[in-house]
Amino acid sequence: MNLSNVTFFVVLSLSVSNVIGYAQTFPEPLKLEQAVALAVDADPWLTGSQFTQEALNDEAIAAATLPDPRMSLMAGNFPVDSFDINQEGMTQLSVGISQMFPRGDSLSLTRRQKQQLAEQHPLLRLDRRAKVGATVSQLWLEVFKAQESIRLIEQDRALFEQLVDAAKAGYSSALGRARQQDVIRAQLELTRLEDRLTMLRQQQQAAQKRLTEWIGAPATAPLAPVLPTQSLSRPLSVPTIKQSSEHTRYEWIRHHPALRALDQRIDATQTGVDLAKQKYKPEWGLTAQYGYRDNDPMGRDRADLFSVGVTFDLPLFTGNRQDKEVSAAVNRTEAIKTEKHLLGRRLMAELETASVQLARLDERQALYADQLLPQMAEQAEASLTAYNNDDGDFAEAVRARIAELNAKVDALAIAVDRQKTIAQINYLLAEASFDDARPAKPF
Repeated sequence: MNLSNVTFFVVLSLSVSNVIGYAQTFPEPLKLEQAVALAVDADPWLTGSQFTQEALNDEAIAAATLPDPRMSLMAGNFPVDSFDINQEGMTQLSVGISQMFPRGDSLSLTRRQKQQLAEQHPLLRLDRRAKVGATVSQLWLEVFKAQESIRLIEQDRALFEQLVDAAKAGYSSALGRARQQDVIRAQLELTRLEDRLTMLRQQQQAAQKRLTEWIGAPATAPLAPVLPTQSLSRPLSVPTIKQSSEHTRYEWIRHHPALRALDQRIDATQTGVDLAKQKYKPEWGLTAQYGYRDNDPMGRDRADLFSVGVTFDLPLFTGNRQDKEVSAAVNRTEAIKTEKHLLGRRLMAELETASVQLARLDERQALYADQLLPQMAEQAEASLTAYNNDDGDFAEAVRARIAELNAKVDALAIAVDRQKTIAQINYLLAEASFDDARPAKPF
């Protein structure tokens, strides 16, 4: 066995092992729902949100606890000439403890604010899951469109190769009616198909790489060859959208988890306003101290001393501190309310836009299925039959086949765009149904 044969068998064995490894890794085509499930399971943002929620819950418990008491140990009024504890009557060893009490209801309000911030994270995770589902669906559909477009072109490439062979045979035959330009035209169209395939493979690989960010290595697996038929979570129509009022459109999206999460932030900032108002109240402190005194120089017993006191501050100059802090908290609340209003307007506009797009795509899909594709197929078949019967032009037969192929690819693109639009609408109509016990707030 020579070196070339050895090399051939080595390459063949490596190729077979790669195919077997690939088949073991991806035993079945990747379906859309599988890709979405993989992306949600592997999303680190959801894990980080869970940690943040637990941290806020822990902080809420800590915030509701009184500050630690302070202990003091002091040797007071020692004579510097002898440092004798018996020499002076004022000399004493004292131990004291003090406890501060925060202003008003600061503890309970701080705990409530932390809990409100923690409660937004389940809503944020619902929004994230819906957003990941929409994003991964868009990327999966991009890969699917490129994959199936390649399949359609590969199916027709064999026909164009036959046309090239037929044109060459007719041109070389003395009885053939094919012309040199027919041969060139057939070869040109075949070359253009090759270029189109290269471009589609580039688009497929680029979409797969973007999908890899979400699901990793399974993104390179072949996809299921059947386009999934996602349905709308709620029935909508263009007339309904156009005739609906702003209030009606708001009713469609008011339970969106992103809006409900902003409700939680608004509640937290409103609690922050109440918390800022507590600073108009004094902060109290309680101090207790016990002083030990030794006997006097004559051996007589001296009484130990006990002191107790209360301290509090006087929030008298509130113009540049408390008033401004309350004003800042109010402005912060209004800013988040504005953010919610803008988000609601954007969601409503995107819903209206996507619904109109879906209606137009439905019209185009019906037009292609009922009229355009059958007519293109009839035209291509008639042109090829006429040419074979010496009653048609070769260029016209080629153009008809190219037009039919383009129509098939366009119909595929319409079907994919329709599913993309449905995925976007379903995200816009996502609901935080578990939180419906609390009414959604208006903009």
